[in-house]
Amino acid sequence: MKMPDRVALYLQDAHPIRDGMEFVRYAEEKGFEAVWQAESRLVRDAIVPMAAFAATTERIKVGSGVINNWTRNPALIAATFLTLDDLAPDRIILGIGAWWDPLAKNVGIERRKPLTAMREVVTVVRKLLNAERVTFHGEFVHLTDVELDVVHGRKGPRNVPIMIGATGMKMMELAGEIADGVVLNYLVSPQYNARAMEHLEIGAKRAGRSLDEIDRPQLIVCSMDEDREKALNGARKLVTQYLGQQPHIMKASGVSQEVLDEIHQVLTWPATEEEIERAMELVPDEVVQLITASGTPDECRAKVQEYLDAGATCPILYPLAPDVKAMIDAFSPLSN
Repeated sequence: MKMPDRVALYLQDAHPIRDGMEFVRYAEEKGFEAVWQAESRLVRDAIVPMAAFAATTERIKVGSGVINNWTRNPALIAATFLTLDDLAPDRIILGIGAWWDPLAKNVGIERRKPLTAMREVVTVVRKLLNAERVTFHGEFVHLTDVELDVVHGRKGPRNVPIMIGATGMKMMELAGEIADGVVLNYLVSPQYNARAMEHLEIGAKRAGRSLDEIDRPQLIVCSMDEDREKALNGARKLVTQYLGQQPHIMKASGVSQEVLDEIHQVLTWPATEEEIERAMELVPDEVVQLITASGTPDECRAKVQEYLDAGATCPILYPLAPDVKAMIDAFSPLSN
């Protein structure tokens, strides 16, 4: 099977950063377009590993997958990504999302009017990265006569695409309207993508754009092994946790209500390890393969192609198997 011309790597906190640096260098050698560093839980800040990846590579793009729009002032976001662009000019991507509860609530952040907040932050960050002097007073963002105060570096606009991490359809429309692209979520089915494309296009039309002008990379969980059962079991725990956390998205992806009800009889939240282990027994192989690229290398490649056929432009592969380099080899565009 022909590999996609565009493919990217996704790293969370499963590996030491120095191992991540080695994986990113290897991905660059194998023709990968980008690496995206996660930042969703309070585990690993995205910026430090992004800088490490950028400093030790020459071509591969480096994106945040994704930071949130609540915990950093937008002027600081702009300054941070300008600094990363100094390190790796024209290779940095700002992926930004609306975060999630209960985590946001537990650290004292009320995620009210998430669409308004995202619009204000993206608008201001874009202006600052375009080297504009900004005065902006919205509901969430307040800047008075602010610019990125570059003294010795490049003073002109920076080429840092802004991509919104969207799951809900209203945020999808906003991404189509104001962003350079959308980072489509993982643990959804290709069926979910059809609805996402409709709403992206609605937003794009508001801005006088077409869907083709909106980049649409997608996070895809990839648990790959020649031993099919081992590969599926490698993804089952993550799938089980997500079925408990996001049942509405799972239902929209085609997971049956019967499976969801059975799991919710076992899982409380936050779930204990014992509950997760019991719930995993209720998750059939078909569900694992519905919302992940799991199985043999051929099965994984075929599933990724389903997401591309459903509107994604670039798979961002989230490796679950221990051998990350084997996954990179299996998806290398250079093997075409």
